[in-house]
Amino acid sequence: MEKIIVLGTGTASVTENFNTCFVLEDSNGEFLLVDTGGGNGILRQLKKAGIDLNNIHNIFLSHKHIDHLYGLLWIYRFVDLSMRKGTYEGNLNIYCHEEVAKIIRDQIHILLRKEQQIYLDKRIFINIVNNHDKVKVLNYKLEILDILAKSDKQYGFKTTLNNGKTLTFLGDEPLDEKLYNDVRNIDYLLHESFCLESESSKYKPREKNHDTVKSASIKAQSVGAKNLVLWHTQENLGQSRKEEYIKEAKENFRGNIYVPNDLDEIIL
Repeated sequence: MEKIIVLGTGTASVTENFNTCFVLEDSNGEFLLVDTGGGNGILRQLKKAGIDLNNIHNIFLSHKHIDHLYGLLWIYRFVDLSMRKGTYEGNLNIYCHEEVAKIIRDQIHILLRKEQQIYLDKRIFINIVNNHDKVKVLNYKLEILDILAKSDKQYGFKTTLNNGKTLTFLGDEPLDEKLYNDVRNIDYLLHESFCLESESSKYKPREKNHDTVKSASIKAQSVGAKNLVLWHTQENLGQSRKEEYIKEAKENFRGNIYVPNDLDEIIL
């Protein structure tokens, strides 16, 4: 059974939940971690989700923003420790674009001791990927997508699941019209939604290169997506966030709508 295990759903500024990142679990029970949050909270979220860090062997990083990248250093540190103890089997593969790869290497060399760097390029590999590369990860073939981000360079991906359904991850900027043909009729569209349309004047999502629920759902309907996952959101609505987001999305999107909370699971 394939599923998404949601580790976090929030933007960079949240305090009550974790930054948006998730695990894609394949039909063999193996994991692809997508983004890593902004710090060592990623270790707590994995533990809460019942995922042993020693079973994480593949990580995809979308871009360099701190709320997506910085948890990687903590994962690296603990994987390195497990390797030195002999409790981590196999290798760790990290997939990212060239700029992110350089940042990771620089931070490892600056912040970690020399003995914590001995497995870099030996058992811990930083794999540079480019737009439209097709990369074999687990038993998936990920097609890398440059999402044409307005701020910093950012990659997502699309893939066909083991069950034959298709899935696209778009990082944390809105779906660009130039990518519509790449994601048309996708089964699962994973899209950021900073706030409700009615909150635009307060939160100014478009000034931050983000989308509203209304705008994201209109785009999902335009490309014929069957399921829409909305995350990378504000905390302002508290417990009513899911209800309010689904209500607004339903006004513009006819498929299934998911507005997960941290640690929710989505069966694919």
